[in-house]
Amino acid sequence: MKICIAQQNYHIGNFEENTYKILCAIEDAKKQGADIILFSEMSVCGYPARDFVEFNDFIAKCYESVEIIKQAADTIGVLIGSPARNPNAKGKDLYNAAFFLYEQKIVAEIHKTLLPTYDVFDENRYFEPADEWKVVNFKGKKLAITICEDIWNLGDNPLYRICPMDKMMDQNPDILLNLSASPFDYTHDEDRKATIKSNVLKYKKPLFYCNAVGSQTEIVFDGASLAFDKDANLCGALPMFESAMQIFECNDDGTINAPILEPAARVPSKELNPIKLMPELNIEQVYQALVLGVRDYFTKMGFKKAILGSSGGIDSAVTLAIAVEALGKENVYAILMPSPYSTEHSVNDAVQLSKQLDNPYDIIAIKEVYEAFLSTLKPIFKDLPFSLAEENIQSRSRGNILMAIANKLGYVLLNTSNKSELATGYGTLYGDMAGGLGVLGDCYKMQVYALARYINRDSAIIPQNIIDKAPSAELRPDQKDSDSLPEYDVLDQILFQYIEKRADPAVIKALGFDAALVDRTLKMVNNNEYKRNQFCPIIRVSPKAFGVGRRVPIVGKYLS
Repeated sequence: MKICIAQQNYHIGNFEENTYKILCAIEDAKKQGADIILFSEMSVCGYPARDFVEFNDFIAKCYESVEIIKQAADTIGVLIGSPARNPNAKGKDLYNAAFFLYEQKIVAEIHKTLLPTYDVFDENRYFEPADEWKVVNFKGKKLAITICEDIWNLGDNPLYRICPMDKMMDQNPDILLNLSASPFDYTHDEDRKATIKSNVLKYKKPLFYCNAVGSQTEIVFDGASLAFDKDANLCGALPMFESAMQIFECNDDGTINAPILEPAARVPSKELNPIKLMPELNIEQVYQALVLGVRDYFTKMGFKKAILGSSGGIDSAVTLAIAVEALGKENVYAILMPSPYSTEHSVNDAVQLSKQLDNPYDIIAIKEVYEAFLSTLKPIFKDLPFSLAEENIQSRSRGNILMAIANKLGYVLLNTSNKSELATGYGTLYGDMAGGLGVLGDCYKMQVYALARYINRDSAIIPQNIIDKAPSAELRPDQKDSDSLPEYDVLDQILFQYIEKRADPAVIKALGFDAALVDRTLKMVNNNEYKRNQFCPIIRVSPKAFGVGRRVPIVGKYLS
């Protein structure tokens, strides 16, 4: 049987475009003699549609698309993902479903059993879990069809009480098919292979896995769809971070007519679970995810051009390089805004960077704006000493300038704050925290340096001085980040344990970190939730990002 995997980049709610992509892939698969074409989870409407599925019109459009696609499923079996109505009086109104289409009919409707409700997932809010599990008979083969999470409930500590694959084994399926929309993080490529390998080893059946690709606001899907033969050899791997289609011929004995890319012994057998932050870990994938995240955010929102503040520091430099790669050099406008405390080399570094990237830039000094604020506030500030207030005026002056230009010229402001800064509150609301999209908000400072080294892997795009110099906001004389924060190589490790690993304070201290430093760091994290709550969407690249996947109270006493 010839099985085609089609990983595609969908646009949530754009039914016409999504349907057109699916129809084009079906026609290509027909021409190549495929028996089945497999698409990803919620391919008809895009994933995650969230509260859109609560609109009757949205569900009606899903069904309209299924009807259109059904007409193309004449000589080929088509597996697509879509919400499906629950006709029963009990339970939620919808299922997360897969439709198997053939001979212009809906041959089967498969419902997702395991509804993830953790991190960025909230499926139990919308969907009813499956209560029956049947294989689909097609051209003499029995197909066990599952949706994403339904194959992730293996291992020593399963998350759910039901294992859908177990429910179908007494029907003796021949082939396992999975429609997925599994978000990227820098551990996920290994996790995915380990999970699929575990399924194949347990059930001794070939498995074909189709994952979504593309970015939906903060969530990035990396594609990387897979084909495993019955012996858990990896025989097919579609590319990461791009749309692709590939046909595999599965033999009656469960082998696949394709070269073995990774024999079972080399495929990861357990999920990647780093015990400490490793800044270089899968840094190329992180870079690709950020580029795709920026590109898709602009494309799907109908935006064309980006603006950002270029300070001559590492964060703005990496953000600028990523934006140029994603949008094209002519579409990224850098604004250099030296303050009275900016050093000459910072301005020169920022100018050199834009010349290297060949993107447009301008220099707008904020001295006069800053002094106008001080003059206006003089009756209230009187002769009080210089403080955080004056520092933040500079930052907010820059934010106002950037937003004014963005509004006037129709640009979108990219935020350059990193995860270390956001975690500790080292940023100014409505100043350097302004923006429409946070590019580096899920990258710790040490990962930002790793990204800079990756960007410079072939040539010195980011000036070496930007990488070498001590980080500074340059809002007062001789200021360094280390005046306010622990050194980043230590800070990032503490933050990683608390945020990604959810380690208790005592556990972090037991790892050898200074107890007072741990207490100080965690207090900063918890006391600054109110700032992060007002921050723009952040492109997610880690297993635990700020935003929809991390929900803690703004007002809370814990560790405060």
